[in-house]
Amino acid sequence: MTESTSTFVAYPQRVISGPGVSHAALANEVAAVGGGPVLVIVSDRELPLAQAPLDALRDAGIDVGEPFTDVRPHVPADAAEAARAVARERGVRVVVALGGGSTTGLAKAIALTDDVAIVAIPTTYAGSEATVVWGITENQTKVNGSDPRVLPASVLYDPELTLTLPAGLSVTSGLNAMAHCIDSLWGPNESMVSTAYATEGIRALGQGLAPVVADGSDLAARARLQDATYLAAAAFSAAGSGMHHKICHVLGGRYDLEHAALHTVVLPHVLAFNAAAAPAAASRVATSLAAAGYGDGSDAVGALLALYDALGAPRSLGDLGLAEADLDEAAGLALEKVPASNPRPVTVADLRALLARAQAGDAPTA
Repeated sequence: MTESTSTFVAYPQRVISGPGVSHAALANEVAAVGGGPVLVIVSDRELPLAQAPLDALRDAGIDVGEPFTDVRPHVPADAAEAARAVARERGVRVVVALGGGSTTGLAKAIALTDDVAIVAIPTTYAGSEATVVWGITENQTKVNGSDPRVLPASVLYDPELTLTLPAGLSVTSGLNAMAHCIDSLWGPNESMVSTAYATEGIRALGQGLAPVVADGSDLAARARLQDATYLAAAAFSAAGSGMHHKICHVLGGRYDLEHAALHTVVLPHVLAFNAAAAPAAASRVATSLAAAGYGDGSDAVGALLALYDALGAPRSLGDLGLAEADLDEAAGLALEKVPASNPRPVTVADLRALLARAQAGDAPTA
Protein backbone atom coordinates (compact mmCIF):
# COMPACT_ATOMS: atom_id res chain seq x y z
CA MET A 1 0.00 0.00 0.00
CA THR A 2 1.25 3.49 -0.79
CA GLU A 3 1.31 6.46 1.55
CA SER A 4 -1.70 7.91 -0.32
CA THR A 5 -3.89 4.87 0.41
CA SER A 6 -6.73 5.43 2.85
CA THR A 7 -9.62 3.34 4.10
CA PHE A 8 -13.07 4.40 5.26
CA VAL A 9 -15.31 1.70 6.73
CA ALA A 10 -19.05 2.44 6.93
CA TYR A 11 -20.98 0.21 9.32
CA PRO A 12 -24.75 -0.33 9.05
CA GLN A 13 -26.70 1.77 11.53
CA ARG A 14 -30.14 3.35 11.52
CA VAL A 15 -30.29 6.94 12.84
CA ILE A 16 -33.60 8.71 13.51
CA SER A 17 -33.67 12.35 14.61
CA GLY A 18 -36.43 14.63 15.82
CA PRO A 19 -38.46 15.73 18.83
CA GLY A 20 -40.28 12.83 20.46
CA VAL A 21 -38.56 9.99 18.58
CA SER A 22 -37.21 8.57 21.86
CA HIS A 23 -40.65 7.15 22.57
CA ALA A 24 -42.56 7.47 19.27
CA ALA A 25 -40.08 5.35 17.29
CA LEU A 26 -38.60 3.20 20.05
CA ALA A 27 -40.89 0.15 19.99
CA ASN A 28 -40.52 -0.22 16.22
CA GLU A 29 -36.73 0.02 16.44
CA VAL A 30 -36.57 -2.56 19.22
CA ALA A 31 -38.77 -4.92 17.23
CA ALA A 32 -36.65 -4.41 14.12
CA VAL A 33 -33.36 -5.31 15.82
CA GLY A 34 -34.45 -8.27 17.93
CA GLY A 35 -37.49 -7.62 20.10
CA GLY A 36 -37.86 -8.47 23.76
CA PRO A 37 -36.86 -9.15 26.40
CA VAL A 38 -35.23 -5.72 26.66
CA LEU A 39 -32.80 -4.36 29.25
CA VAL A 40 -33.03 -0.58 29.69
CA ILE A 41 -29.85 1.03 31.03
CA VAL A 42 -30.28 4.49 32.53
CA SER A 43 -28.72 6.30 35.47
CA ASP A 44 -30.79 7.12 38.54
CA ARG A 45 -30.38 10.80 37.71
CA GLU A 46 -31.89 10.39 34.25
CA LEU A 47 -34.55 7.87 35.18
CA PRO A 48 -37.34 10.48 34.81
CA LEU A 49 -36.34 10.94 31.16
CA ALA A 50 -36.83 7.22 30.60
CA GLN A 51 -40.45 7.08 31.69
CA ALA A 52 -42.00 7.88 28.29
CA PRO A 53 -39.71 5.41 26.45
CA LEU A 54 -40.43 2.72 29.07
CA ASP A 55 -44.16 3.33 28.75
CA ALA A 56 -43.91 3.09 24.97
CA LEU A 57 -42.21 -0.31 25.20
CA ARG A 58 -44.72 -1.61 27.72
CA ASP A 59 -47.65 -0.34 25.65
CA ALA A 60 -46.24 -2.31 22.72
CA GLY A 61 -46.23 -5.47 24.84
CA ILE A 62 -42.43 -5.67 25.06
CA ASP A 63 -40.92 -7.20 28.21
CA VAL A 64 -38.71 -4.49 29.73
CA GLY A 65 -38.35 -5.54 33.37
CA GLU A 66 -36.64 -3.16 35.77
CA PRO A 67 -34.06 -0.66 34.42
CA PHE A 68 -30.39 -1.22 35.24
CA THR A 69 -29.18 1.96 36.93
CA ASP A 70 -25.61 1.28 38.13
CA VAL A 71 -24.09 3.66 35.59
CA ARG A 72 -20.66 5.07 36.47
CA PRO A 73 -18.00 7.01 34.54
CA HIS A 74 -15.38 5.10 32.54
CA VAL A 75 -17.41 1.83 32.78
CA PRO A 76 -15.89 0.02 35.78
CA ALA A 77 -15.41 -3.69 35.17
CA ASP A 78 -17.63 -4.67 38.11
CA ALA A 79 -20.54 -2.66 36.69
CA ALA A 80 -20.03 -4.30 33.30
CA GLU A 81 -20.12 -7.77 34.84
CA ALA A 82 -23.24 -6.95 36.86
CA ALA A 83 -25.04 -5.66 33.76
CA ARG A 84 -24.04 -8.76 31.78
CA ALA A 85 -25.35 -11.00 34.53
CA VAL A 86 -28.75 -9.29 34.50
CA ALA A 87 -28.94 -9.47 30.71
CA ARG A 88 -28.12 -13.19 30.70
CA GLU A 89 -30.53 -14.01 33.50
CA ARG A 90 -33.40 -12.36 31.63
CA GLY A 91 -32.44 -13.68 28.19
CA VAL A 92 -32.16 -10.14 26.86
CA ARG A 93 -31.99 -9.65 23.11
CA VAL A 94 -31.92 -5.84 22.97
CA VAL A 95 -30.31 -3.28 25.27
CA VAL A 96 -31.77 0.23 25.26
CA ALA A 97 -29.18 2.74 26.50
CA LEU A 98 -30.68 6.09 27.50
CA GLY A 99 -28.09 8.58 28.70
CA GLY A 100 -24.59 9.84 28.01
CA GLY A 101 -21.36 8.14 27.09
CA SER A 102 -21.14 6.11 30.31
CA THR A 103 -24.58 4.62 29.72
CA THR A 104 -23.85 3.73 26.11
CA GLY A 105 -20.46 2.41 27.16
CA LEU A 106 -22.08 0.04 29.63
CA ALA A 107 -24.40 -1.27 26.92
CA LYS A 108 -21.36 -1.77 24.71
CA ALA A 109 -19.69 -3.83 27.44
CA ILE A 110 -22.62 -6.25 27.25
CA ALA A 111 -22.59 -6.37 23.44
CA LEU A 112 -18.84 -7.06 23.47
CA THR A 113 -19.38 -10.44 25.12
CA ASP A 114 -23.05 -11.29 24.52
CA ASP A 115 -25.22 -11.49 21.40
CA VAL A 116 -27.41 -8.43 21.94
CA ALA A 117 -28.35 -5.43 19.82
CA ILE A 118 -28.21 -1.88 21.17
CA VAL A 119 -30.70 0.92 20.65
CA ALA A 120 -29.07 4.13 21.86
CA ILE A 121 -30.97 7.20 23.02
CA PRO A 122 -28.32 9.86 23.74
CA THR A 123 -28.94 12.66 26.23
CA THR A 124 -25.52 14.32 25.85
CA TYR A 125 -23.13 15.00 22.97
CA ALA A 126 -20.66 12.26 23.92
CA GLY A 127 -21.01 10.46 20.59
CA SER A 128 -20.38 6.91 21.82
CA GLU A 129 -23.56 5.84 20.04
CA ALA A 130 -21.92 6.34 16.63
CA THR A 131 -18.61 4.54 17.23
CA VAL A 132 -17.30 0.99 17.34
CA VAL A 133 -15.05 2.00 20.26
CA TRP A 134 -15.52 0.45 23.71
CA GLY A 135 -13.78 1.08 27.01
CA ILE A 136 -13.74 -0.67 30.39
CA THR A 137 -11.78 0.40 33.47
CA GLU A 138 -10.20 -2.05 35.91
CA ASN A 139 -7.47 -1.43 38.49
CA GLN A 140 -7.35 2.26 37.51
CA THR A 141 -6.50 1.38 33.94
CA LYS A 142 -8.91 2.05 31.10
CA VAL A 143 -8.70 -0.56 28.35
CA ASN A 144 -10.10 0.49 24.97
CA GLY A 145 -10.71 -1.33 21.75
CA SER A 146 -12.73 -1.30 18.54
CA ASP A 147 -15.27 -3.95 17.61
CA PRO A 148 -18.25 -3.69 15.21
CA ARG A 149 -20.35 -5.76 17.64
CA VAL A 150 -20.63 -2.82 20.02
CA LEU A 151 -21.99 -0.32 17.49
CA PRO A 152 -25.65 0.42 18.31
CA ALA A 153 -27.99 -0.88 15.62
CA SER A 154 -30.28 2.12 16.03
CA VAL A 155 -29.80 5.63 17.38
CA LEU A 156 -32.69 7.89 18.36
CA TYR A 157 -31.65 11.55 18.61
CA ASP A 158 -34.41 13.35 20.50
CA PRO A 159 -33.38 16.97 21.25
CA GLU A 160 -36.14 17.18 23.88
CA LEU A 161 -34.09 14.85 26.08
CA THR A 162 -31.21 17.35 26.16
CA LEU A 163 -33.29 20.30 27.39
CA THR A 164 -32.43 19.55 31.02
CA LEU A 165 -28.70 19.23 30.29
CA PRO A 166 -27.08 22.10 32.27
CA ALA A 167 -25.19 24.76 30.36
CA GLY A 168 -21.83 23.73 31.81
CA LEU A 169 -22.26 20.10 30.84
CA SER A 170 -23.61 21.10 27.43
CA VAL A 171 -20.36 23.01 26.92
CA THR A 172 -17.98 20.24 27.97
CA SER A 173 -20.00 17.53 26.24
CA GLY A 174 -20.07 19.57 23.03
CA LEU A 175 -16.34 20.24 23.23
CA ASN A 176 -15.78 16.53 23.76
CA ALA A 177 -17.51 16.13 20.37
CA MET A 178 -15.18 18.84 19.04
CA ALA A 179 -12.27 16.70 20.23
CA HIS A 180 -13.63 13.78 18.20
CA CYS A 181 -13.56 16.00 15.11
CA ILE A 182 -10.10 17.45 15.63
CA ASP A 183 -8.41 14.22 16.73
CA SER A 184 -9.82 12.41 13.70
CA LEU A 185 -8.02 14.84 11.38
CA TRP A 186 -4.74 13.11 12.26
CA GLY A 187 -6.10 9.72 13.31
CA PRO A 188 -4.22 6.66 12.06
CA ASN A 189 -6.95 5.85 9.49
CA GLU A 190 -7.85 9.39 8.46
CA SER A 191 -9.53 9.54 5.05
CA MET A 192 -11.26 12.03 2.78
CA VAL A 193 -14.65 10.93 4.12
CA SER A 194 -13.75 11.07 7.80
CA THR A 195 -12.17 14.48 7.25
CA ALA A 196 -15.32 15.76 5.52
CA TYR A 197 -17.42 14.59 8.45
CA ALA A 198 -15.04 16.18 10.94
CA THR A 199 -14.83 19.50 9.12
CA GLU A 200 -18.61 19.89 8.97
CA GLY A 201 -18.88 18.70 12.57
CA ILE A 202 -16.52 21.45 13.76
CA ARG A 203 -18.56 24.11 11.99
CA ALA A 204 -21.90 22.83 13.30
CA LEU A 205 -20.61 22.53 16.87
CA GLY A 206 -19.24 26.06 16.68
CA GLN A 207 -22.62 27.30 15.49
CA GLY A 208 -24.69 25.39 18.03
CA LEU A 209 -22.88 25.69 21.33
CA ALA A 210 -23.20 29.41 22.09
CA PRO A 211 -26.97 29.50 21.38
CA VAL A 212 -27.51 26.55 23.74
CA VAL A 213 -25.54 28.30 26.48
CA ALA A 214 -27.53 31.49 25.90
CA ASP A 215 -30.89 29.70 25.86
CA GLY A 216 -31.06 26.12 27.07
CA SER A 217 -34.55 25.77 25.61
CA ASP A 218 -33.36 26.41 22.04
CA LEU A 219 -34.50 23.11 20.52
CA ALA A 220 -33.13 23.91 17.06
CA ALA A 221 -29.64 24.59 18.45
CA ARG A 222 -29.74 21.37 20.46
CA ALA A 223 -30.79 19.43 17.37
CA ARG A 224 -27.86 20.99 15.49
CA LEU A 225 -25.51 19.80 18.23
CA GLN A 226 -26.90 16.27 17.95
CA ASP A 227 -26.33 16.28 14.18
CA ALA A 228 -22.80 17.54 14.77
CA THR A 229 -22.24 14.91 17.44
CA TYR A 230 -23.04 12.16 14.98
CA LEU A 231 -20.67 13.58 12.36
CA ALA A 232 -17.93 13.94 14.95
CA ALA A 233 -18.29 10.44 16.31
CA ALA A 234 -18.56 8.83 12.87
CA ALA A 235 -15.38 10.63 11.82
CA PHE A 236 -13.58 9.51 14.96
CA SER A 237 -14.80 5.93 14.67
CA ALA A 238 -13.50 5.70 11.10
CA ALA A 239 -10.22 7.60 11.54
CA GLY A 240 -9.22 6.01 14.83
CA SER A 241 -7.94 7.48 18.06
CA GLY A 242 -5.25 10.13 17.85
CA MET A 243 -2.94 11.57 20.48
CA HIS A 244 -5.63 13.58 22.23
CA HIS A 245 -7.88 10.64 23.03
CA LYS A 246 -5.01 8.41 24.06
CA ILE A 247 -3.92 11.00 26.62
CA CYS A 248 -7.46 11.45 27.93
CA HIS A 249 -8.16 7.74 28.21
CA VAL A 250 -5.03 7.33 30.32
CA LEU A 251 -5.83 10.29 32.58
CA GLY A 252 -9.50 9.41 32.92
CA GLY A 253 -8.87 5.82 33.91
CA ARG A 254 -5.89 6.42 36.19
CA TYR A 255 -7.06 9.56 38.01
CA ASP A 256 -10.86 9.28 37.63
CA LEU A 257 -11.21 12.71 36.03
CA GLU A 258 -14.59 13.79 34.69
CA HIS A 259 -14.70 12.64 31.08
CA ALA A 260 -16.12 15.57 29.11
CA ALA A 261 -14.33 18.27 31.11
CA LEU A 262 -11.04 16.36 30.76
CA HIS A 263 -11.36 16.30 26.97
CA THR A 264 -12.28 19.98 27.00
CA VAL A 265 -9.19 21.04 28.92
CA VAL A 266 -6.68 18.89 27.01
CA LEU A 267 -7.89 19.63 23.46
CA PRO A 268 -6.35 23.11 22.89
CA HIS A 269 -2.98 21.88 24.15
CA VAL A 270 -2.89 18.93 21.74
CA LEU A 271 -4.04 21.15 18.87
CA ALA A 272 -1.28 23.65 19.67
CA PHE A 273 1.29 20.85 19.86
CA ASN A 274 0.33 19.31 16.49
CA ALA A 275 -0.83 22.31 14.46
CA ALA A 276 2.49 23.28 12.86
CA ALA A 277 3.19 19.68 11.88
CA ALA A 278 -0.32 19.18 10.47
CA PRO A 279 -1.00 22.39 8.52
CA ALA A 280 -3.85 20.96 6.43
CA ALA A 281 -5.69 19.78 9.57
CA ALA A 282 -5.05 23.08 11.34
CA SER A 283 -6.35 25.00 8.33
CA ARG A 284 -9.55 22.98 8.34
CA VAL A 285 -10.09 23.67 12.03
CA ALA A 286 -9.47 27.39 11.56
CA THR A 287 -11.69 27.66 8.47
CA SER A 288 -14.56 25.71 10.02
CA LEU A 289 -14.49 27.77 13.22
CA ALA A 290 -14.30 30.99 11.20
CA ALA A 291 -17.49 29.90 9.39
CA ALA A 292 -19.08 29.62 12.85
CA GLY A 293 -17.91 33.11 13.81
CA TYR A 294 -14.63 32.42 15.60
CA GLY A 295 -11.38 33.80 14.21
CA ASP A 296 -10.54 34.78 10.65
CA GLY A 297 -9.53 31.37 9.34
CA SER A 298 -5.80 31.82 9.86
CA ASP A 299 -5.19 30.51 13.39
CA ALA A 300 -6.73 27.22 14.55
CA VAL A 301 -5.63 27.51 18.17
CA GLY A 302 -6.71 31.13 18.46
CA ALA A 303 -10.12 30.34 16.98
CA LEU A 304 -10.64 27.42 19.34
CA LEU A 305 -9.67 29.57 22.33
CA ALA A 306 -12.08 32.27 21.16
CA LEU A 307 -14.84 29.65 21.24
CA TYR A 308 -13.72 28.60 24.72
CA ASP A 309 -13.85 32.22 25.87
CA ALA A 310 -17.36 32.64 24.50
CA LEU A 311 -18.53 29.50 26.29
CA GLY A 312 -16.67 29.95 29.57
CA ALA A 313 -15.14 26.51 29.09
CA PRO A 314 -12.91 24.97 31.79
CA ARG A 315 -9.15 25.31 31.29
CA SER A 316 -7.43 23.54 34.22
CA LEU A 317 -6.80 19.87 34.93
CA GLY A 318 -5.89 20.93 38.45
CA ASP A 319 -9.47 22.08 38.92
CA LEU A 320 -10.62 18.61 37.84
CA GLY A 321 -8.44 16.89 40.42
CA LEU A 322 -5.11 16.19 38.71
CA ALA A 323 -2.31 17.11 41.12
CA GLU A 324 1.03 18.55 40.06
CA ALA A 325 2.66 15.56 41.77
CA ASP A 326 0.89 13.27 39.26
CA LEU A 327 2.43 14.86 36.17
CA ASP A 328 5.54 12.68 35.85
CA GLU A 329 3.54 9.47 36.15
CA ALA A 330 0.82 10.77 33.83
CA ALA A 331 3.31 11.74 31.13
CA GLY A 332 4.99 8.34 31.25
CA LEU A 333 1.70 6.46 31.04
CA ALA A 334 0.41 8.63 28.19
CA LEU A 335 3.59 8.26 26.14
CA GLU A 336 3.01 4.50 25.95
CA LYS A 337 -0.30 5.11 24.18
CA VAL A 338 0.52 7.92 21.72
CA PRO A 339 0.05 6.49 18.20
CA ALA A 340 2.97 6.36 15.81
CA SER A 341 0.82 8.24 13.30
CA ASN A 342 0.89 11.47 15.33
CA PRO A 343 1.97 14.34 13.05
CA ARG A 344 5.13 15.03 15.06
CA PRO A 345 7.33 12.91 17.33
CA VAL A 346 6.43 12.97 21.01
CA THR A 347 8.75 12.58 23.99
CA VAL A 348 7.98 12.18 27.65
CA ALA A 349 9.33 15.71 28.18
CA ASP A 350 6.86 17.01 25.58
CA LEU A 351 3.96 15.34 27.36
CA ARG A 352 5.17 16.49 30.77
CA ALA A 353 5.26 20.08 29.56
CA LEU A 354 1.88 19.82 27.79
CA LEU A 355 0.19 18.32 30.85
CA ALA A 356 1.85 20.84 33.16
CA ARG A 357 0.31 23.70 31.18
CA ALA A 358 -3.07 21.97 31.17
CA GLN A 359 -2.86 21.20 34.89
CA ALA A 360 -2.08 24.80 35.74
CA GLY A 361 -4.65 26.25 33.35
CA ASP A 362 -1.96 28.06 31.34
CA ALA A 363 -2.31 29.00 27.68
CA PRO A 364 -1.45 26.24 25.19
CA THR A 365 1.78 26.51 23.24
CA ALA A 366 3.63 24.48 20.65
